[in-house]
Amino acid sequence: MANPLDPALDLFLVHVRVEKGLSPNSVDAYARDLRRYLDDLQRQGVGGWADVRREHLLAHLDHLLRAGLGARSQARALSAIRSLHRLLQAERLAEVDPTEDVDGPRPAHKLPQLLSRDEVDRLLAAPRPTTPAGLRDRAMLELLYATGLRVSELVALSVNDLHLETRMLLARGKGSKERIVPVGAPAAEAVRAYVESARPRLLRGRISKDLFVTPRAARMTRQGFWKLLNRYARAAGIARRISPHKLRHSFATHLLAGGADLRAVQAMLGHADIATTQIYTHVETSHVQRVYAKAHPRA
Repeated sequence: MANPLDPALDLFLVHVRVEKGLSPNSVDAYARDLRRYLDDLQRQGVGGWADVRREHLLAHLDHLLRAGLGARSQARALSAIRSLHRLLQAERLAEVDPTEDVDGPRPAHKLPQLLSRDEVDRLLAAPRPTTPAGLRDRAMLELLYATGLRVSELVALSVNDLHLETRMLLARGKGSKERIVPVGAPAAEAVRAYVESARPRLLRGRISKDLFVTPRAARMTRQGFWKLLNRYARAAGIARRISPHKLRHSFATHLLAGGADLRAVQAMLGHADIATTQIYTHVETSHVQRVYAKAHPRA
């Protein structure tokens, strides 16, 4: 049975994809959360947007809680629902916004896991620079740690996005927002060695605008790089599973530990809100507390 609320969902997804410029992954996440909401409204007997009331929304949130969704997932779902209702009001498809004065659960702030500097050094040294793939992988690891890029930004780089002479990189983040990120000398040299020696051997005469390519001349994928990262982590003696995001966390935390300005780190990470970046100051504080507890005679 068709849901009469579906056209509004289609309108919203077009809005966030085209006008907001959200990534396909973000649009898919919105679609999943809102599909569940619309189906729940239909089960509650709601026949149109004019009929949606606060109690319908609260019943849905209670359903998510009973289904076992964590606080972070519930908060994400409420954010999607709130955005949908605001669009409906803006488009005059509904007069009432049932999300007003509804507070979502506050997710507990988890301190991001990160690698020690020794672990980073061992990881970066793991790829063998004697093969084209090894040169490529070392360049990718060095660049990821040097810039704090998201893995999606790393694999999307084109040859023209990285200027080795000035050691600056153009990254395209969430919502297609562009930012300039400096690149350290070791990472620049690793990329130069890959571009001059390994990349032509991987392409074998074929043409590609992508910076990081496979032997099939295709762009390196997020999933492919994830597998490479964990293989090198094992080779480096890092027992726990790591992710590209942990290198991003390590980049930010090590910068702040070295005295970097919080606003500068925010700009390099591409965070719209500095509050997102401030989590790394808590990480550094926790490190200081551990050092104090270990070293101070009266701790």
